[in-house]
Amino acid sequence: MKYAMIGCGRISPNHVMAAKNNNLDIVALCDIVKANAEDKILKFDLDKDKVKVYEDYKEMLAAEKPELVAIATESGKHAAIALDCIAAGCHVIIEKPIALSIEDADAIIKAGKEKGVLVCANHQNRFNKSIQEIRKAIEKNRFGKLLYGTAHIRWARNHEYYDRAAWRGTWEQDGGALMNQCIHNIDLLRWMMGDEIDTVYGMTDRLVHPYIEAEDLGLAVVKFKNGSYGTIEGTTNVYPKNLEENLYIFGEKGTVKAGGEAVNIIEEWKFADYFGDEEEVKQKCSENPPNVYGFGHTKLYENMIAAIEGKEELVVDGEAGKRALELVLAIYKSAAEGKPVKLPLEKCSTMDFVGRFAK
Repeated sequence: MKYAMIGCGRISPNHVMAAKNNNLDIVALCDIVKANAEDKILKFDLDKDKVKVYEDYKEMLAAEKPELVAIATESGKHAAIALDCIAAGCHVIIEKPIALSIEDADAIIKAGKEKGVLVCANHQNRFNKSIQEIRKAIEKNRFGKLLYGTAHIRWARNHEYYDRAAWRGTWEQDGGALMNQCIHNIDLLRWMMGDEIDTVYGMTDRLVHPYIEAEDLGLAVVKFKNGSYGTIEGTTNVYPKNLEENLYIFGEKGTVKAGGEAVNIIEEWKFADYFGDEEEVKQKCSENPPNVYGFGHTKLYENMIAAIEGKEELVVDGEAGKRALELVLAIYKSAAEGKPVKLPLEKCSTMDFVGRFAK
């Protein structure tokens, strides 16, 4: 399967490695800074005579005609690039978030269906061993009635991080901590707790990053339509480095905590239908990845390829990407309006909140 990647920045090594691990035919890498793409060819020992480097993705699509394209540019460009790739007949893996507006997410989903190609939102943490095990317990109803879940993302991002890319922290191209750093765990919380949301109440603030436009702290309470609740705490203000990312699920017959730096370790595993599996699960489902991106990209690619070939259902489709985006936008909207917000959102964009923290 011919594969190409657009955007060769911070997250791109995970995509290249996932493509290699799944034996994809890597035909092209594209970045507006040519050296970024050339660096990946060297770093991953790709065939420089075979893997072409482009600065213009439209030129790449026309010349190479890839079947699968990964989009890993700044968030604000995801939608336009995805629509062009879909129009060219490519299946797409879109880095989170799928877009920065409900309207753009809807347009991507609609275009994919009309063109007959698959759209995958890159929420790779769904493939963590810990998360997969929790999902199995959900599907087997081991929790009984779901009561509530909590997502904590307690990370650090300093001035240097934002200086390295001018788009970070802007409403037009990014959003804040919730949209960029926390959306993976927000996706997991929604996925585990039944997906369908009734009401969101949120608060956001920019406490210690005056040089960005968006929030560095977000707090929210979520009421799901199945009667369960969720709480979200996300920040990039932790001193001096990333502390933890946790997902708790509480049910009438079960309590689970996935922790570590990025929900990759099972720390609590208690169920009323005790099968003697607590220590076994903790041992087999805990990982120690080198960074917060984890090991999930390879499994996400494996699932996408199988779905394209008609062998599996796609785990993280465009609709899933839209749901994660929608929850973040709902928190932004609630915080800006100072009142609860009902879902679904028909229209909402990060651009609706320009000037939110202007002094």
